[in-house]
Amino acid sequence: MKKNRWGKKHVTISGIVVTIVTIATATVWAAADGEVHNNWLEIDTWKTLNFAVLAIALFLLGRKPVKAFFSSRTKEIADEIRDLEQKKADAEKQLAEYQARFKNLDQESKQIIEDYIKQGEKAKERIIAQAEAQAVKLEDMAKRNIEQEFKAARLQLQQDIAEIAIEKAETVIRESISSDDQDKLVDDYLKKVVA
Repeated sequence: MKKNRWGKKHVTISGIVVTIVTIATATVWAAADGEVHNNWLEIDTWKTLNFAVLAIALFLLGRKPVKAFFSSRTKEIADEIRDLEQKKADAEKQLAEYQARFKNLDQESKQIIEDYIKQGEKAKERIIAQAEAQAVKLEDMAKRNIEQEFKAARLQLQQDIAEIAIEKAETVIRESISSDDQDKLVDDYLKKVVA
């Protein structure tokens, strides 16, 4: 805001000069009707003096309120200009911030995509590790089941072989033992039981 080069005294003096010139001009203009009266001096001089006194009185009485009004109005306008400049600065700052965000938006979106890809890779690795661990457990369980099945099959096979061997032995014994051998075996068994 530019400062006024004129001081308060200059404004007051120029106001008085303007008032005097206005009064003198009005007086001359009123008298320049084409005719000069002698009566003008009596009537118009008093009117002019009354007007001058009234103008000076109004100037003196109204000087402080008018000055206060204009200075307060000037202050209000200066405050308003300051507020507007502050709002403008805030708006420019916010605009610059939004422009910077807009410029970084592409980079931020790429960064977010990269983060999601990294998270996906980590999740993939974790799932693969869990699957491998599960596969190892299943393989161990399958080996144990196979071993148990082999043991059960071996036992069954041994029982089957034993039964077949017993049957064969019975047939061999039946064919090779005669009735005299049977009687002798029964007598030996009875002796052992009685004793």
